[in-house]
Amino acid sequence: MDLAFLHPLYEHQGPWASVYVDLSRHTEDTPHERELTAAAVARELAEQGADDATCRAVREAVEELSHATDPHGRALFACGGRVVLDPRLARPPYGGTTADWAPLPHVTPLLDLAGEDPVCVVAYIDRKGADFELRSALGSSDAGGVTGRQWPVHRTSSVDWSERHFQLRVENTWEHNAAEIADALAVCQEETGADLLILVGDDRERRSVHERLPKRLQDRIAEASRGAGSRLLDDEVERLRADHVRSRAREDLDRFLAARTPDGEGRAGAAEGVPALVEAAREHRIDELLVIPDAPDTHREVWVGEDADQLAVRRTELKTLGEQNSWSARADDALLRSAVMTGAPAVSVTSALPSRSDRDAPVGGLGALLRWK
Repeated sequence: MDLAFLHPLYEHQGPWASVYVDLSRHTEDTPHERELTAAAVARELAEQGADDATCRAVREAVEELSHATDPHGRALFACGGRVVLDPRLARPPYGGTTADWAPLPHVTPLLDLAGEDPVCVVAYIDRKGADFELRSALGSSDAGGVTGRQWPVHRTSSVDWSERHFQLRVENTWEHNAAEIADALAVCQEETGADLLILVGDDRERRSVHERLPKRLQDRIAEASRGAGSRLLDDEVERLRADHVRSRAREDLDRFLAARTPDGEGRAGAAEGVPALVEAAREHRIDELLVIPDAPDTHREVWVGEDADQLAVRRTELKTLGEQNSWSARADDALLRSAVMTGAPAVSVTSALPSRSDRDAPVGGLGALLRWK
């Protein structure tokens, strides 16, 4: 998951209200129930020590969600009397609406609730061209398409010379159209930032386009066999997206497991456990953060200063490093702040674990692939 969109959260000093609002029952709730939810969230934050202005801002934001069309939910991050960021969620929050008040924003749930929902482009391919459809947690929309050569596109059964010549022209038309579709699809992917490309159509047509897509996109492609004019059902798209998420999580976990083994210079390319990760974060050596949300180490206490690389397992360590102001924070929140500010991605590997043993999981639920200077 690219964490760049979280940058605004770390441009302000906390403490922070982190609220995950469940809107999955949105159409069933009455206006009165929504007001009660907003009041309950504000009350919970106040009991945890939040200031009146921030409680009021969050309450108003939750009340305004009564007009939202989000099918699953929304995360709200607020400090200093205003909501700074309010990303949509791809699935309802586990356990319903929650509210936390802490020195750092609690963003870890986003790895499961927002990060693992790949935006995809579905390409409906035939011999004459393709239509593109953008699919996300928020629904579907037209994403353009391409029209190739329209003639000739069908073979004949004749075997004389003139018909063989015609069939060769048909082959050339197919190849030309497949190349145009692949080029247009690559541009569409770049413009939309789609994580997954789903090719729909007859076997030969899909294969011709698949082979012509750039190498950088080959691990983002899924296929579905359909006749001309057929459309994928929502549950089929969801299945392909879920398969893609599991596949990417397994790849990340495999890379982590392989990197545990030290190289010829005795340096391991992976770290796990809070002390090792804190050290790596201080030295800006985290290349990718692997997280199992709500695993034991995610809740561990660490100490943080005003800057992202000011973190330590013990408060006295920060003072030794020259940091006078420090606060207690969750380990996952501190490490994710460091990842955001150093441009490192993060991923939840929860979906990769059911087929693995406990030895294959990062110790305590937190691990990292490292970069070496």
